[in-house]
Amino acid sequence: MKNTFNPLQRLHFYAAIFIAPLLITLTISGIGYLFFPEVENNIYKNEFFGDSDVKTHQTLNDAVHQVERQYEGFFVSKVSILDEPYNKRITLSDMAGNQRYVFLDHNNQFVADQNAKHTYSNVMRSIHSSLFTENTIINYLVELTACWTIFMILSGTYLLIKKHLISNKSKALHWQKWHAMIGIIIAIPVFVLVLTGLPWSGFMGSKIAGMMDTNGDLGQGELAINPPKSDLNELPWATRKNKQPASSEKGSSGHHGNAAMPQTKLDYQISIDKVVEQAQKSGIKKPFSIVYPSDKIGTFIVSNTSNSGVTGLDVSPYKEQTLYFDQYSGKKLGTIKYDDYGIIAKWFTWGIPLHEGHLFGIVNKIINLFVCIALLVAIGMGFVSWINRTKNTAVKVPHRVKKTSIYITHHMFNCIRTINAIIWIITYPSIYN
Repeated sequence: MKNTFNPLQRLHFYAAIFIAPLLITLTISGIGYLFFPEVENNIYKNEFFGDSDVKTHQTLNDAVHQVERQYEGFFVSKVSILDEPYNKRITLSDMAGNQRYVFLDHNNQFVADQNAKHTYSNVMRSIHSSLFTENTIINYLVELTACWTIFMILSGTYLLIKKHLISNKSKALHWQKWHAMIGIIIAIPVFVLVLTGLPWSGFMGSKIAGMMDTNGDLGQGELAINPPKSDLNELPWATRKNKQPASSEKGSSGHHGNAAMPQTKLDYQISIDKVVEQAQKSGIKKPFSIVYPSDKIGTFIVSNTSNSGVTGLDVSPYKEQTLYFDQYSGKKLGTIKYDDYGIIAKWFTWGIPLHEGHLFGIVNKIINLFVCIALLVAIGMGFVSWINRTKNTAVKVPHRVKKTSIYITHHMFNCIRTINAIIWIITYPSIYN
């Protein structure tokens, strides 16, 4: 074991150099995102709470069609019905994937609009996930940085014990000692933050989603994996087998490459006002969102969610539910509630609000803020420790110890074996179910 100390020390040092810049960016952007509801409630007062100059009332359905006429090239993908005093919010998308938000007052009249990309919450989220580049490679690097943070904690703990830093009274190791001790204190919270952030990541996020889609016991129930479809018998016989509108066919390949454009004007489709009425009769309470069907057999999807990323739209994880409504009759076709989720889906339903800092109110935010600040302080102390080392010795980095190859090979083999075991555990359900 004696010769394992130096290689691990070198790996800890070089890993810190490579991930520190991204880790600092992740932490600062995380702090910024932590308080996005409070920030947006103050900087978007007119959008969220303002009234239109037009005082006459119109139906929500008329407002949706008015907005689509006003924003040529965009289509309505979602309508969010928020609780008082928030205005309703319509999400618009175009074929290139651009989005705009339109806000309606209590009379369903236009108040204001926003470019979705430039809202405070979306800017913070984009920086946090891909440094505002929306680039997959950058997203993978950010994900890798988060995962390597776990290694830094584990290796740092080993080095702390190996060097007996806590009991060491040497002034030369003062900064290194505090760097290690802070790392130990925040080790578990940081591990939880990394784990609960993985569902948003590019690589692991897709693996987790795939596993949830193929294994109802772990992820989502059968109704979520195979959602119900609207009954075509509600359509006139002569039009049941008609092709989908051309715009839907274009949308299936043009809008992010994997989804058809939502349809707000299909023949015989019920109004969104009717959907709201049916949803509230079925037990849905504000705030909730309505997603339009993307084709003639699609359904209206109405949901309460705990991790929307939208100011004023989140509910408690226990209150999460998704309802499906036939787009022609308004009949409820199915309901998925929190109790129907599998183990992993339940974990992340709680984990994401915990990560975002709104699971248990202001206390959650304060704890997350403390962990983030402590992490920045630990990084700073590690840097100061290295600077002091360069002043006091000719050796600027941990020196290489000879004859350690057999130990390095042994421990690398153990690491690879552990990683393979973890990957096998994660992918087993999706392969054999």
